[in-house]
This record gives sequence, structure tokens and C-alpha cells, in this order.
Amino acid sequence: MSHPQTNALAKRTLLLAAGAMGFAQTVLFAILAPLGREVGLVEVQIGAIISSSSLTLFLVSPLWGRASDIWGRRKILLIGLFGYSFGTILFASVFQAALLGYLIPVTALILLIVTRVANATVMAAVAPSANAYMADITTVKDRIKGMGAIGAAGNIGSILGPAVGGLLATISLLTPLYFSVFLTLAAAVLTFYALPELPKPEVIEKPQRLKYTDPRIFPLVIAGVFLFMGFAIVQQTIAFRFQDVLGLDGTQTAKIVGVSLMFSAASALLVQLLVIPRLHVRPFVLLRISMPIMMLAFAIMALSQTESMYVASMCILGLGMGLAGPGFMAGASVAVSSEEQGAVAGVAGACGPLGFTVGPLLGTYLYSIDGALPYWFAFVSYLLLFFFTLKFSDKKR
Repeated sequence: MSHPQTNALAKRTLLLAAGAMGFAQTVLFAILAPLGREVGLVEVQIGAIISSSSLTLFLVSPLWGRASDIWGRRKILLIGLFGYSFGTILFASVFQAALLGYLIPVTALILLIVTRVANATVMAAVAPSANAYMADITTVKDRIKGMGAIGAAGNIGSILGPAVGGLLATISLLTPLYFSVFLTLAAAVLTFYALPELPKPEVIEKPQRLKYTDPRIFPLVIAGVFLFMGFAIVQQTIAFRFQDVLGLDGTQTAKIVGVSLMFSAASALLVQLLVIPRLHVRPFVLLRISMPIMMLAFAIMALSQTESMYVASMCILGLGMGLAGPGFMAGASVAVSSEEQGAVAGVAGACGPLGFTVGPLLGTYLYSIDGALPYWFAFVSYLLLFFFTLKFSDKKR
């Protein structure tokens, strides 16, 4: 795709789809903890819902990435958007049945995991296809800006998600989920009508599988898994921290978590819009810069006892993730050939789910021991990750 107008239309459509997904994901994290407690689930069980779906994302994301090389980015993106919308309806319906007393907690937990795993199976198609599409329509020189734009769009959705979701939670804790379905369905319809199909090669061969241990990307895979594991620990436990330390009910918890996630996403967006375009550094350098910033956020979370400090720590965490996210995705993209963009997008997209497979279970377990322990664990993990990144040359990244 070389026509400027066609590229511009494709980019706008991709960004709107990413924004809708950012909204949907942030709304879920804001309400899942209080919702789980409302239906009688404990912290580790709530963490298991996210971990099971994240494990699914980890396993199937590379498959969708390679499928986008064969079937086309647009087709796979549509499968992901429509699949996420209908899967979320099923997931929310199980919660609704449990809230009405039709399901006992154990049955609700099983059905929530099953529906969330099914949802994640098709949802996994969105990230690798969108990132690979962006890689196809950008040059290597502009790749960081392109990946940063997708991240920024997701963060705009993440800003609007908690803000709108907090208001909708006053109607019911499930209303934000149903509203997110409307947005992702709208994004799917827009993609269907507005996203151009990329030209297909004359001969389509099955792409070679890109291994996680491929030396070109292995350091980034390690960094990505630990990066998202630490972020997942925070995202899955911060609602419990707010509720327990500040003595809030479910609706109040959803509101304050929504506000904190909104400010966190706004901080990441600020970095991606104002800082990333002006930085002329290799992607791996962005990861190194981000580590100390996020370590500071973890320390504040572990030591603070006030609402304002928790919100401040989430803002700092957002600043760090705003640097780390584009650095990670762009680093993976520029490390491989143009023929492997779908495959590497799938591998890179699977690192987040792997981190979110371990993070929620580990974080909720540590939280059951001590409320500050998850954040100290994340602090130490990022300290080790920082030293790990220092060992690798940035010449090719």
C-alpha cells in the first residue's frame, strides 16, 4: 500500500479499532475485582479468570499472527473484533446470572473461565493483525511512530474507558461491559467497510514458524514477559488495595480504580504523543529508560496508605509503560524481515498474555499474604530486568 490517502484511511481505522479495544480492556480491569467479590469469589479465583484467558492469548496469538500472513490482516482483525464482542456478551451474561443468584460461586467461576477463554481465543486475533497491518504500511524508519500511534490510540480508549465506565457503574457494575460491546461492534463494522484489503502476494506460502528462542528476538521476549508480568500484578491487585485500605464498597472501588487507570493511561498517552516522536533512540533503549520509572511507582504503591498517592503511583506507572510498550513492539518488528511481520507480531503479542497468565495468580496470592508484597515483588523483578537489558547490545534493535 503506497497511496497516501489509502494509507491514511487504513491508519485511522486501525487506530479507532485499537481505541475501542483499549476502552473494553480497561473497563474490565476496573470492574472485575468488585464484581468477583459481589458473586462470592475470592482474590485468587478472580485472578484465575484473567490468568486462564491470558494463557489462551499466549497460546493462540502466534497462530493468528501467522494466519494473518496467509489469509490477510483485515480478515483476521475482523474475526477478532466480532469475536470479542460476542464473547463479552456471554461473559457478562454469566456474571448477570450469578448476581441474580442463579449460580453458586463455584459454578459461576467455572463458567466465567470457560466463557473468558472462548472469548480470548478469538480476541487474540486483534493485536497481531493490527500491528502487522501497521508494519505493512510503514517504513522501518517510521515503525516506532506507527506502533506508538497504535499504543496511543489504545491509551485514549483506556482513558475514556474508566471515565465512562465509572459513570455507567452507578447504573450497575455490568453496564460498562455491555457498553464496551457496543463500541467493539461499531469498530468491527467500521473495519469491515473502511479498512482496505492489502494486496496479496502472487504466491502464498506457509510462513516459517518464528520461535520465541530466535536469537533476533529472544532478549525482547524475556523483557516483554517480565514487563507485562509486573504490570499485570498491579492491574489485578490495585482494586483490592483501594477497597481494603480505603474501606470502599464495590461501586466506589470501581469508580476510584477507573480514575486511577484513566490517569495512568493519560500519562502513557502523553509520553507516546509528546516524547516518543521526539526521541531518536533504538527501541531497546526505551525499555531501559522505563524500568527505573516503573520501579518508583511500585515502591509508592507498597508504602502508601492514601488515595492520592495510589493515583500518583498509577500515573508514574503509565509514564513508564508509555515508553516501554512502543519500544518493545517496535524492537520486535525491526528485528525481523518484512515477510515475518505477522509472525513476529504474534510472538510479541503473546508476551503480554504470558505475563498476564503469571501476574494475576502470583499477585493475588502474594496479596493474600500481605497487601504490599505484590508491589515489592514487582519492584525486585524490574530491578533484575533492568540489569538484564544492560547486557544486550542495541545495534540491531
